[in-house]
Amino acid sequence: MSAEKISIAIVDDHTLFRSGLASLLDEFDEIEILFESTNGQDLQTKIKNQPDVDLILMDINMPVMDGFAATKWIKEYHPNVNVLALSMLEDEKAIIGMLRAGASGYMLKESTPNELLTAIKTVTEKGFFVNDLVSGRLLVALKDGDAKPIFSARELTFLQHCSTEHTYKEIAELMNVSHRTVDNYRESLFAKLNIRSRTGLVVYGIKNGLIVI
Repeated sequence: MSAEKISIAIVDDHTLFRSGLASLLDEFDEIEILFESTNGQDLQTKIKNQPDVDLILMDINMPVMDGFAATKWIKEYHPNVNVLALSMLEDEKAIIGMLRAGASGYMLKESTPNELLTAIKTVTEKGFFVNDLVSGRLLVALKDGDAKPIFSARELTFLQHCSTEHTYKEIAELMNVSHRTVDNYRESLFAKLNIRSRTGLVVYGIKNGLIVI
C-alpha cells in the first residue's frame, strides 16, 4: 500500500516560477499539488475550497498580501497547516520575520528539488525545518537532550528582543544596559547553545518555547 501523499499549495506571484515548481514537485510520488496562488489574498480565497492542504510553500515578496501577512493569517485560521517559506532572500530579517509569523521552516529558491522534498517531508513529520545555508553557519541544537541549559532572566529578555527588528544597540537601550553588556548576553547564549548567529538564537527560542510570538 502506497504512503499517503503530502498535499501542497504554492503561493508565489511569479507565474513561471510557480508553474515550474509545481511541475517539478509533481514528479515526486510523495507530493500532490492541490492549488497555486498568486499572493496571500488569493490564497485566502482558494483555501476555502481546499482546506485539507498539508503544507504551503510561501514566497515572501508578493503584491496585495505578502508572505509575512499570509503566514500569520494561515496560522490564525488554519493552525494545522504548515508553512514552508521559499524565498530568494537570505538575510536574517526575512528569516526571523517568517519564523515569527509562524512558518515551520525556511528554504532558498536556489535549493534543488530533492533538498526541497527533504524539507517538505521534515516539516510534515517533525514540524520544523531550517536549511543551514540560509545564514551561512547556522548551528542550531534542535534535538532534546537530558541536560538543558540554564538561562538568566536577562538572557531570556535579550533572547526575546532578538526576535524583533531592533538592532543590538536598540536592544541595549530597551534593556537599559550598555552595548557591551548586550554583547555579553549574546556571547553567553552562543556558548551555551553552540550557536553562532542571531537567526540561530531565534530558531532555538521559538522551537523551545522561550520566545513569545
